[in-house]
Amino acid sequence: MGGTQLQAEIRTFLNSLRVEKGLSENTLNAYRRDITKFSEFAAKRGAGTKDVERSDVVDFLASLYRRGLDSRSVARHLVTIRNFFRFLMMEGVIDDDPTATIESPKFRQSLPQFLSVEEVNRLLDQPDTKSTLGLRDRAMIELMYSCGLRVSEMCGLSVQDMQMEAGYLRCIGKGNKERLVPVGRQALGMVQQYLRLARPKLLGERSSPFLFLNLRGRNMDRITFWKALGKYGRRAGLRRPLKPHMLRHSFATHLLDRGADLRSVQMMLGHSDISTTQIYTHVVEERLKQVYKAHHPRA
Repeated sequence: MGGTQLQAEIRTFLNSLRVEKGLSENTLNAYRRDITKFSEFAAKRGAGTKDVERSDVVDFLASLYRRGLDSRSVARHLVTIRNFFRFLMMEGVIDDDPTATIESPKFRQSLPQFLSVEEVNRLLDQPDTKSTLGLRDRAMIELMYSCGLRVSEMCGLSVQDMQMEAGYLRCIGKGNKERLVPVGRQALGMVQQYLRLARPKLLGERSSPFLFLNLRGRNMDRITFWKALGKYGRRAGLRRPLKPHMLRHSFATHLLDRGADLRSVQMMLGHSDISTTQIYTHVVEERLKQVYKAHHPRA
């Protein structure tokens, strides 16, 4: 499985995902990495697109386990491969889907990690808001926690997306879907300070529609923010490495913990299916169990 024909098929497959499903560039890159791994595995066996059999796919998944990948990652690879061969069948390239009878690996749904309110407050105290970058970083962290944004959504925000007077922001999420999310007063205040004091310095003589900018006056990227957030997390003495998605998890958990209804949280997170949001109810339930065991005299 390899050569010019396969590469053309992969490009056509990825392009169909981009156009028909509106997947983000990050998701497309994940699909590309997964299908490339499998194509290289099959090429070593001399298997072309039409030659791949069920055993080839099973052996590939087994090789992922041997490399130390968990069931969730292996399942993701299988989804990519299955979608690829289904696409080839629809295009008339192959007659049979070698993944048709392969079951997805079973895995326990792990509970998302989140910060306590006290940890969020410690984190927000870390950026030096007297500096240009510190003020920018504080505004980004405040906004991410206030709105439950994905890091890619936050980096993609434009100045026009902030509806300051209404207290909302406009966000383009997965599948190119637009949603409006309320912004808390503290986050609004920090963003206003950033716009007044820090963004003009980062922008200089340049122009940019993006809200958050790097030192070169270009829009912030995920990796730069990830590194900055990790630094602040270490300074705050957090008990685990801090990742951007943990702020999103904290947003959802803290809302539900204080009585928000699941449907409202679903809308603010931009989940298309409420079953995705329901994982946070398990987080709240687990935390209540721990509180009960720790404090009830007969627990």
